[in-house]
Amino acid sequence: MALLDLSDVTVSIGALTPLDRIAFSIEAGEIIGVVGESGSGKSLTAMAVMGLLPLIGGRITSGAVRFADVELNRLPERDYRALRGRRIALISQNPMTSLDPIRRVGEQIDQVSMMHLGLGTEQARLRSVDMMRQLRIPEADVVHGNYPHQLSGGMKQRIVIAMALAADPELIVADEPTTALDVTIQAQIIQIMVEMARRKNVALMLITHDMGVVAQACDRVVVLYAGRVAETGSVERIFAAPRHPYTKSLIGCIPVEGLPPGGLKGIDGVVPGVANYPTGCRFHPRCSLAQDRCKIEAPLLRALDEGAAACHLAGDPP
Repeated sequence: MALLDLSDVTVSIGALTPLDRIAFSIEAGEIIGVVGESGSGKSLTAMAVMGLLPLIGGRITSGAVRFADVELNRLPERDYRALRGRRIALISQNPMTSLDPIRRVGEQIDQVSMMHLGLGTEQARLRSVDMMRQLRIPEADVVHGNYPHQLSGGMKQRIVIAMALAADPELIVADEPTTALDVTIQAQIIQIMVEMARRKNVALMLITHDMGVVAQACDRVVVLYAGRVAETGSVERIFAAPRHPYTKSLIGCIPVEGLPPGGLKGIDGVVPGVANYPTGCRFHPRCSLAQDRCKIEAPLLRALDEGAAACHLAGDPP
């Protein structure tokens, strides 16, 4: 049984339906990349997993989110709070929104293991310092006593990762965890996250718009577009033989060494807003392969070799 399973999850916010029948699973210890442009539904999917949709007036109207043997979307909020941080942890886009500016960073890590593991003050401090060292934070004993404003953006994000790992969760949901960081720091943070996840056998749901990161870090890929799953598959298969035109377009946006000036491809148009989703395949207005059928009939997500794709033209390679 998968550790996390989203089964045809549909999310509504008022009269709008920003997520439509989202379906994928994550095995224990697996690293999954959830990719797509801004507006594709990546962060909403994370919120559905974390039970945070009510904060924006959203709710799951059909389908189910299952974690191990628990159907999360049926949990009372009190039980969900006990699960968050302990078995499922979240790393958000901006470390400053995750850290209390008037509390020492070490105390904020300590609090997680004290709350969820029942450790005493000194035990929690020792555990936090050890975790900080594993995350390559120099002079961890000293940094433990610092305030967030005394640290760089990359160091603050390592503190947030330490908080996520403090209670030994089984799953970490990382929502664009390096967006606010310098490009040179982004690669370091991703590498540290992946190394820690592998070492501790923690499942990682890595939400990103960067297919280059997915290629380097993930085992499998879930491609979202305009609130629907466009394609899923192993990293090897997706990059070797993408089945959906949108996936091909995303891969074409990856800069490669030796690319001539003007050689980097883009994707014409933009992701439609939730109030303006087109009929049929939602990618068809931007797709060079679109046919009349694509404009009126929404393709189903159908199983292919090592994954699935929602495209009328998708098929196994010759």
